[in-house]
Amino acid sequence: MKKANHAFVVKEAESPSEEAEPPSSALLEDSNSSALALLFPELIQFPPQKLDKTFHKIGIRSLQFLRKYFPLVSKADWNNWEWQLRNSITSWEALQQVLQLSDEEVRAMTVQSGNLPLRITPYYASLLDPANPMQPLRRSVVPVTAEHLISAGEAADPLGEDTHSRVPGLVHRYPDRVLFLVTGFCSSYCRYCTRSRLVGDHNKRHLNRDQWDRALSYIELNPNVRDVLLSGGDPLTLPDDSMEYLLSRLSKIPHVEFVRIGTKVPVVLPQRITHSLITILKRFRPLWMSIHFTHPDEITPESAQACERLADAGIPLGSQTVLLKDINDSVPTMKKLMHELLKIRVRPYYLYQCDPILGSSHFRTPVEKGLEIIEGLRGHTSGYAVPHYVIDAPKGGGKIPLLPNYYQGRQDSNVLLRNYQGNIYRYPDDAGSAAPAVD
Repeated sequence: MKKANHAFVVKEAESPSEEAEPPSSALLEDSNSSALALLFPELIQFPPQKLDKTFHKIGIRSLQFLRKYFPLVSKADWNNWEWQLRNSITSWEALQQVLQLSDEEVRAMTVQSGNLPLRITPYYASLLDPANPMQPLRRSVVPVTAEHLISAGEAADPLGEDTHSRVPGLVHRYPDRVLFLVTGFCSSYCRYCTRSRLVGDHNKRHLNRDQWDRALSYIELNPNVRDVLLSGGDPLTLPDDSMEYLLSRLSKIPHVEFVRIGTKVPVVLPQRITHSLITILKRFRPLWMSIHFTHPDEITPESAQACERLADAGIPLGSQTVLLKDINDSVPTMKKLMHELLKIRVRPYYLYQCDPILGSSHFRTPVEKGLEIIEGLRGHTSGYAVPHYVIDAPKGGGKIPLLPNYYQGRQDSNVLLRNYQGNIYRYPDDAGSAAPAVD
């Protein structure tokens, strides 16, 4: 592995516009040489728009990473979420400075090109094992050649979201709720992303205010819509004023009863959970948040603090976890994740079967594995720690729950039930029996 043994001078850059993606230009110079020291080609330091005095914890791994690879960057800059976005790793040349890339990883990023870009925040990069390409967190964000193998049944839009899109960015599949894709940009890209078709297309990543207004008008004109899910991309990568605009507009629609936000920001960009953001979110209750956790190693001092801030603000938190082969597909791993989530006040909600997006076969497990995990949790731990195992049915069929076979049928006037130990019990259910014949 190459080491950062130079003193670096970091140039400043202007903050991007609301719709612009963080730029990717080589702005880091080696003060000991006239040549560019390309540790991170995207490295940009810039002053925050407003003075942010939010205190953010820094875990030991992140602090070591900061000192090694960003020796001239202050803790305040590291804890600036905009700095994290601007300095995300987006090229294999930058990635190989912090990871010992395997041949397969190098080939995936240099020989072949896929639809989904590479993007990893410095914070999340600090959690990756530099020597082990099979580390669960690393496998979830670093490309491999298997992404380029297309299997039967896979599709760019397996859930049929585009066919249920009434206006750009709005998916209306269920009668009483809509999915509002407010951005296609994420701070880090999961390699199994259901919407890689959007984040991989630069023209679709950023919706402008006019497109938002069209979607908001659609919601206003449909009184059956009581539940709005803000997703993307990741809504929390938007600036504070954009979040305030969206939530304010939705709060003025009488028939919208509550709003949900789907995000992975507390996991990959916990520095985004600032006091200013919390102040905005608290104004628009009832507001719920679904956070995408994958593995117990993602629960760090930083992500725990982010979730606790949100919970302290009165925002109910739920987790959405995708079942992934060789990443979290074991009962011990999943149980630990669910236990750790409860400790930071995040209620396990959904365990998703991995969607059949293009090039995802290496991530997908048999459905039986998901049932095995649920059976290994139900009765063996707190009920709060057991999520709903669901498959989001292809072509817009919606979420379908799956359960192990605890109902074993009937015997006379009893229902036969199997418990978590495999024992059979009889529950009296005369009401379910056929009524006796009348003479």
